[in-house]
Amino acid sequence: MTTSSLPLSPFGIHPEISLRPWGFRDLRPWYDLVAQGDPIGEIWLTGDACRVATGPHAGKRLDALFAEAHQALLGSHAPAPASPLLIKAIFACEKLSVQVHPDDKMAQKYGDARGKTECWYALDAQPGAQVAVGVKPGVTLAQIEQQIHDGTLESSLNTLPVHAGDLIFVDAGTIHAIWPGAILLETQQNCDLTYRMFDYGRPRELHIARSLEATRLTTRAGKIPPRLLDDRTLLIDVEYFRVERIPVQGSRSSASLRGGSPPGLAYLFAAAGAGSLVSPAFEPIPLPTRGIVAVPALSPDFVLEDAGAPGQSLDLIRITPNWPR
Repeated sequence: MTTSSLPLSPFGIHPEISLRPWGFRDLRPWYDLVAQGDPIGEIWLTGDACRVATGPHAGKRLDALFAEAHQALLGSHAPAPASPLLIKAIFACEKLSVQVHPDDKMAQKYGDARGKTECWYALDAQPGAQVAVGVKPGVTLAQIEQQIHDGTLESSLNTLPVHAGDLIFVDAGTIHAIWPGAILLETQQNCDLTYRMFDYGRPRELHIARSLEATRLTTRAGKIPPRLLDDRTLLIDVEYFRVERIPVQGSRSSASLRGGSPPGLAYLFAAAGAGSLVSPAFEPIPLPTRGIVAVPALSPDFVLEDAGAPGQSLDLIRITPNWPR
């Protein structure tokens, strides 16, 4: 039996701070973080450079663990021994750039491993919060290119109101922009490849030619209505990822969390409340508020216990990879 195929207990992950010019200097109460220099725009929860926080692999980079124990983490049917998903929290104090991400085919054309399809789950939203997803009907690539240079691109964007609990799908090729007012949990292919079309005068590189090449004028992007199941809410289930919201009052077994699906990699994110993973096979693993725990495909069985304050149940977001269909 190889190291990769040995059982692997769940483990917490130390987040990685990503500084962005459009971010916040103070992330409290979401995270106990205050910027000392540039603003904080993103908290990467499963980035390659994130470190394992608990267990025998504590301190190891996530990408190194995936390379070493890919079968234990992903199961035997994963197409590649690499981390499939990047999960992060986005804190926009100002407008992000108007941008587009390539699909797998275009990314590979230019030497990158994969493209970037993503979704946003609104953890919170202020009244009037909006995002831009796609372009209005009838808008052409020639118009988009001219409006980039004119500074009028926003007039062609399709805007969506955002409320807490909304799930917005953004498939590769969709022109989009995140605006202030919402705290978003983003699930995406493990790729940080972004082509900026327009950046509101910030002195950052634009990628106009490639962004236009990547753009698809009609995409599947938009709000996804939640699907209520017996014991959870299915927020989205598409190629690359599945995102579920699972109430935990008291406790849930690992089999119950899977909900009938076969064992595979899962990430457990505490949107509110807190929990603890308990098993005879390993020391208790804390799941703090806004923290994340990885559950490998070959994980021992466990019970997730609600460990939040009285009156605050654990609001669990379960995220699993889907392989391209």
